[in-house]
Amino acid sequence: MSLFLPLALCTLAACCGARSPPHPVLGPPPLFPLGCNSSDVLDIANFIVQDINRDQKDGYVLSLNRVSDAREHPQEAGLGSLFYFTLDVLETGCPVLSRKSWKNCGVRHLHESVYGQCKAIFYINKARRIFFLPAYNCTLRPVSQSKITTTCPDCPSSSPHDLSNPKFLETATESLARYNDKSPSKQYSLVKITKTSKQWVFGPAYFVEYLIQESCPKSQASSCALQPPNSVPVGICHGSLTERHSEKSVSVTCDFFESEAPTPRGENPTVNPRPVNLFKAEEPQQTTHQPKAVPKGTVQYLPDLDNKAEDSQGTDPVEAFPVQLDLTTDPQGEPLDVSFLFLDPMEGKLVVLPFPSKEQRSAECPGPAQMDNPLILPP
Repeated sequence: MSLFLPLALCTLAACCGARSPPHPVLGPPPLFPLGCNSSDVLDIANFIVQDINRDQKDGYVLSLNRVSDAREHPQEAGLGSLFYFTLDVLETGCPVLSRKSWKNCGVRHLHESVYGQCKAIFYINKARRIFFLPAYNCTLRPVSQSKITTTCPDCPSSSPHDLSNPKFLETATESLARYNDKSPSKQYSLVKITKTSKQWVFGPAYFVEYLIQESCPKSQASSCALQPPNSVPVGICHGSLTERHSEKSVSVTCDFFESEAPTPRGENPTVNPRPVNLFKAEEPQQTTHQPKAVPKGTVQYLPDLDNKAEDSQGTDPVEAFPVQLDLTTDPQGEPLDVSFLFLDPMEGKLVVLPFPSKEQRSAECPGPAQMDNPLILPP
């Protein structure tokens, strides 16, 4: 009996050891596809486009054409969700310096369209009223001029800012001189040309868009110096010059930016209230946490697809808009510290995943486009 008991205990221990379960293998965190045309998704897309436009210091306001993909990644309890959005966008005629909402800006005519795609990671914590854009990247291209010529041979041929032809500078200077002649008091000088195009009417016609800054009062125009080169642009002008035989025809219109001081987010809070916590996060003197730099993004302009290198033809069409937004390559995700967004002292770390591919997107994506011409829809 004394020999049997130790033997039984050893056998039981061996069995227990054999039955101990292996350590579980963790899978990637859940990422839920969303419908691209739902009201909630469109609201988030609107916030994203607004914040991308606010972050720009140059160029034109982007408008939302459609939601191409949308995913939600719920965080730990009390921390809300991260959203991964792919948006198809169009350039409007409003300079970003105008600080207009994209909804108040018209998109360009087809022959001068600039279109593209943005990828964005957006953080929402509804309980704490936080809406925050940690990262985005956009890639834009002008519409194919060869395809425009095929469908509309008489349309102007556009270029973002082709200054190789001296006629464009001539158009800008002569049209601005025409505007200054008619201005009752203020005078303006050229900052830079932002768009150019040309067309044959009864002769060559040239079209330019350019930023202007205040110069001298008209009464002092002959004696005072121009404003320093770092003066802030105050408006945008559209000028044209048409030649027929030996005659010139010059026209110009100018639009001026709002002079009122912007709110912390560049908009009127009585019209479109924004989360209080997000305002506080941008004002270090009012927070208990010093804001730290977080990833932002860029808007990259690429040439017309007609100008792609010959050896790139026939490749995957997705390469036409190589938008990358990978804050991590770890399938389990990496932490992103957003503690500075919270008013009360607390640690807020989100789990950021690799940006999802579109293979697993919702069957309801992409959503319907505002402008559905295939010439201005990314693949």
